[in-house]
Amino acid sequence: MWRGVIIRDARLADAGEMLAIYAWYVRHTAVSFEYEAPTLEAFRERLAATTAKYPWLVAQENGRLLGYACAGTFKDRTAYDWSCETTIYLDRNARGRGIGRALYEALEAALGSMGVRNLYACIALADPEDEYLTLDSPRFHEHMGYVTVGRFHRCASKFGRWYDMVWMEKIIGEHEDCPGTVAPYRAGDYIIDN
Repeated sequence: MWRGVIIRDARLADAGEMLAIYAWYVRHTAVSFEYEAPTLEAFRERLAATTAKYPWLVAQENGRLLGYACAGTFKDRTAYDWSCETTIYLDRNARGRGIGRALYEALEAALGSMGVRNLYACIALADPEDEYLTLDSPRFHEHMGYVTVGRFHRCASKFGRWYDMVWMEKIIGEHEDCPGTVAPYRAGDYIIDN
């Protein structure tokens, strides 16, 4: 249960805690295909670049960050403006409490209000599971309503093993013939204090 958890917009001051969450996955799992965790400055740059257009939300409990979810450009051509890529990382000790669902629901609401129609998640896949990568992420996304739309076989190598990658998709809006423009994200609209 996530009672007492606040979901709010990420701030530059959160970068260190978010990087600590992400760096664990980089160092110990194949969830991220990065080999080295970014520097704090590089992570701050990622945060600033993302929040110039999209939401980046954090879950916080008693002043401590438990995870984050954000959106990013799916493809950089204008015709793709109604689609975006989603990302989520939870502190490894905060899993199983519904925080991931709450973060993704808030992210989806924010993106939907902007006019985004399609959500995409790029997910590492082990077949079979191993000590570096479980099927938790594809299962989570499936539970959130995403469906697999593509698979790339043995396209990435980490820890001396080959991994697949899947794209999962969720449609969150109507696809009318002449869609309006996608509005920029307005920070502060989706703060949830349970």
